[in-house]
Amino acid sequence: MASICVFCGSSIGKRPEYEAAARLLGTEIAKRGNRLVYGGAEVGLMGVVANAALEAGGEVVGVLPEALAAKELAHRSLTDLHIVGSMHERKAMMADLSDAFVALPGGIGTMEELFEVWTWGQLGYHNKPCGLYNANGFYGRMLAFLDFMEEEAFMKKTHRDMLLVGDNPTQLLDQIENYQAPVGHKWITRAET
Repeated sequence: MASICVFCGSSIGKRPEYEAAARLLGTEIAKRGNRLVYGGAEVGLMGVVANAALEAGGEVVGVLPEALAAKELAHRSLTDLHIVGSMHERKAMMADLSDAFVALPGGIGTMEELFEVWTWGQLGYHNKPCGLYNANGFYGRMLAFLDFMEEEAFMKKTHRDMLLVGDNPTQLLDQIENYQAPVGHKWITRAET
């Protein structure tokens, strides 16, 4: 059983397609016999993906900081819920518990979590796949910007290719299952002297 960490919004967003995508992803993770690891809240896309995985018979592990649990955001029907002291502890525990990472649509917290684990992979701190579920084209503009970063030589193609992208959960989880981390020199380029 693999553990798939899902980063996503504490809002359901503006379009019903985002909620539908979260439901599909949670269901597909459970159907494949994988465990869902996520932020532990019952609100927004976080609650949707967790409920979908639970309804499909999957295991769901939440990791939530005390401050958010105190605001009654904690999902009380999970397989396991870890209450931690800070956001830093939350991210570290989620990373330790997970074999792969997927970002659904979300806000700055989702972006920060995704970019951090992707950076860790780039630096060789882990070899776990990182993916974007591009539901309803949500990440299209960001993907274009990432391509521009590569064009401008601020990112190597190898590292750009580390971020897997799928328009549906089957496609994305298939890529994750077949992921091979790059080997060799990471990202540093030496200035000419």
